Formats: sequence, C-alpha cells, structure tokens
Amino acid sequence: MNDKGRPDIGAGHPICIAVDWGTTRFRAHLVAEDGTLIDSIASDDGMSSVSDGAFEGVLSGMCSAWLGRFPGIPILMAGMVGSRNGWKEVPYVSCPAGLPEIAGGMVSLQLASGSPIHIVPGLTTDDAAADVMRGEETQILGLGASDAVVILPGTHSKWAVIRAGRVETFRTFMTGEFYSLLTHHSVLRLLAEPPTDDFAARAASRLGVAAAATGGGLLNLAFHARTGVLAGRLKPQDVEPYLSGLLIGEEIAKARRLVPPDLPLMLVADGVIADHYREAVEATGGTVSLVDPERTFVDGLLRIARHNKETAHVRSR
Repeated sequence: MNDKGRPDIGAGHPICIAVDWGTTRFRAHLVAEDGTLIDSIASDDGMSSVSDGAFEGVLSGMCSAWLGRFPGIPILMAGMVGSRNGWKEVPYVSCPAGLPEIAGGMVSLQLASGSPIHIVPGLTTDDAAADVMRGEETQILGLGASDAVVILPGTHSKWAVIRAGRVETFRTFMTGEFYSLLTHHSVLRLLAEPPTDDFAARAASRLGVAAAATGGGLLNLAFHARTGVLAGRLKPQDVEPYLSGLLIGEEIAKARRLVPPDLPLMLVADGVIADHYREAVEATGGTVSLVDPERTFVDGLLRIARHNKETAHVRSR
C-alpha cells in the first residue's frame, strides 16, 4: 500500500489518468481497469494560477511518474480546463442532455509525450435563466441516477434536475463565493474571530440556517452577524459559522422552490460541507442521500469515455 492507503501502482493495471482541473485546484487519479483508484495527487495549480498558458507543463510535471511508467496512457479531463480561460475551450452542450450528448461533445488533443487527452464539455441551459456548469456534469453522470435532484456544493453550488438519466436543467448559487466576500471583504469581518470550538461553531451555523428560514432576507440577516456581536448575542467566533449557515440555508430555501418536490435529493459532497448541507436540508423538512464526490467524478469520466468512439479503448488496454 502507498502512503495514502491505496494499492501500489503495481497492484492494478492502469487504464487512464482522470483529471479534475478547476479554477483553484488540480486533482488527478491513476485509474485501474475496474475503476479502482491506484494513486492520486492534488495541488493548488488551478486554472487561475497557470501562467502563460503552460498547461501542458503543469500536467506533465504533476503526472510525470505515471506518464513515465505508462507511456501513451489516455488522459481524461473535466472542469474549467475546458473553459474559455482554460487549456482548450470546449463548447457547452445544451440541456436537456445525457450521456450521448456529453460524450459526443468531447474535444481531443495530445501531449508532446504521446498521451491522448480528451476534455469533457460543460452544460448550458437555454431557458430564461441562462446557466452554465463545467465538471459537475461528470459527477452527475457518475451517479447513474435516473430521476433525482442533485446538489453539488462549492464556490458556485449547483442544483440539477435529472429525469430519465438526463440533465433536464440546473441552477447555480454563488454560496461559496459570497461567503468569501462577506468574511474577507465586508464590514462583517471586523468583529469576527476564527472559530475555536467545533461544537460552538455547529451551533452558530444552525442559528444561521434557522435565520434563513425566517424570511427576513439575506441582506438584512447577514448584518445580524455584526449586530449580534455588538448586542452580545453572538461571540466573535460565531460570525463565520453563522454566515455559513445563513448562506447555505438561503441557498436551500430558494433552490427547493425551483426544483420538483417529488424527486429525491442526492448530495455530492464529503467532510464538513456535507454535514452542513445535510443538516440544513433536514432542518427544512427534507431528506438527502450522501454520495462521495471523488468516486462519482471518476465513474462519470469512465462512463463518458466508454460511450465516445474515440475513447472507447479506455475499456481495455
């Protein structure tokens, strides 16, 4: 076993390298024929940190050990790597869309070392509320869900409606970005201190979720993070978790009005953020099933690759 608790490279036969390349993070997995993750790497070399278009250099450097040992291994990528500011812009596929449309929209290129690269397209909606996603479509396909509402938390959280295995439509909520703006650039940061107690932080987060349900409005309720401290109702350490709960609660309250009430909710998340979303959904009277984001991403890439004529060889080597 390696130091991450996964099998050594020699323990499985690699079929491809799966890359999730977003705005701020780079993640890659060496994947075996049965879908097992043989090894994984991650860094802060997201799209925004790559200078002068040196994407090939970053990818080759990060995956040098794998590329050296398995020359010509296919590389499957999804995320902002296919955006206008990424390595190669891949046109969005319009919703409703499923596996055939997404797989058919892949764009290919090649590393100087010979490995073929295949980039998954994002999705767009053409209705009155135009929206876009890149990367989440891969996780959605990895779920293999027939009918569901899929929640994908993040800097720009997504709520996607799935019917008959196809993404019918989706909506984006700037929850993570608003949290960063409020806690780093607004007046609310001035009385805030970093949380020091997990139990107290969870309690403050629940206060924020409950506040969102009162209907007071985000612009008013966010200011309570300041007045609450001034009035002695909140501690400085409560400001950040209160705002987190408020924003998550606001997202869930608004999103649940936009999605069909008859579909089950699936949450693609892990760690603390998964706990916060699950608790917030339950606070609104809903239930949600939790799914591992890393696993769904790899499973989605494999499904897409095996449906595309150019990448069908990923099925075996």
